[in-house]
Amino acid sequence: MTLLANLLIAPVLFFALGAGAQACRSDLKFPPDLTKALSIYLLIGIGLHGGAELAHADLGKAVSAVLAAVALGVALPLIAYTALTRLLRIDRLNAAAVAAHYGSVSAATYLTTVAWLQSRDIPFESYPVIMLAVMESPAIIVGLLLAQAARHDHATNGRTSGGALIAALTHGSVVLLLGSMLIGAVISPASQQTVEPFFRGIFMGALCLFLLELGMVAANRMGEFRAVGLKLIVFGLTMPLAGAALGLAVAHLWLDFGVGGMTLVAVLGASASYIAVPPAMRLGVPEANPSLYLTLSLGVTFPFNVVVGIPLYRSVAEWLAA
Repeated sequence: MTLLANLLIAPVLFFALGAGAQACRSDLKFPPDLTKALSIYLLIGIGLHGGAELAHADLGKAVSAVLAAVALGVALPLIAYTALTRLLRIDRLNAAAVAAHYGSVSAATYLTTVAWLQSRDIPFESYPVIMLAVMESPAIIVGLLLAQAARHDHATNGRTSGGALIAALTHGSVVLLLGSMLIGAVISPASQQTVEPFFRGIFMGALCLFLLELGMVAANRMGEFRAVGLKLIVFGLTMPLAGAALGLAVAHLWLDFGVGGMTLVAVLGASASYIAVPPAMRLGVPEANPSLYLTLSLGVTFPFNVVVGIPLYRSVAEWLAA
């Protein structure tokens, strides 16, 4: 019943609804401008939430947590990209988009882990929630940079461009996420309360609409996933284990967290985003196939972490803390 409750959440079901509508050849369609508007809204909402958490944190510990989050957010997509391109022979643009998702995090998986720990009275540090917000941006930047490099290599027969990094750093999705995080960190509590109903109260509803559209897109291109599906499914089951191992090492050796904190950082390393990164990749890497990264993150990695990952990562964290 717990597994069923974790899977039967509105965003996942709306993604399934979109896929089902496309599968039955419904005439349901989204206005193109609405998809872009929802992407902008979601990125700003995530940034404001992360900035608010950052504003209330202890500076010294927060800096360590932020640096660790940045390190994970850079290392994980590079590991994923290397595995996808060199071992699985996935084309570089699709690999860049998938890698960005696996360098980022799943808020749903994180919140599920928090509830799981609380139900077992396992205490945990508050800093992983800051890492949750911070890890979105480095992964998106790395993904966009890898995609930009792939485009330049194709256009210039392998010559790289010094403008690739600038293009990635100034991409609209990155500017929105980092800028809104800064705004959330510096505005007064009174000002925060004035925008909170808009960016918190209807956030999940907007996410459901966004995933409804992405479900339609993913189903429309599902044939491309089937062509490489088996090896990508293996990737979707093994990459979380590699990410969790790196997260446990960072939480234990660098941040000195307890069992609960180590479990949460392991989940951050193991999970794959389906909130912040899909709109960023939709805008920044339109050549990539959404059925690849959405099916992997929602259909493979998310249920794996919920069923197997969380208790496994907690057990390893207990062994490290012993």
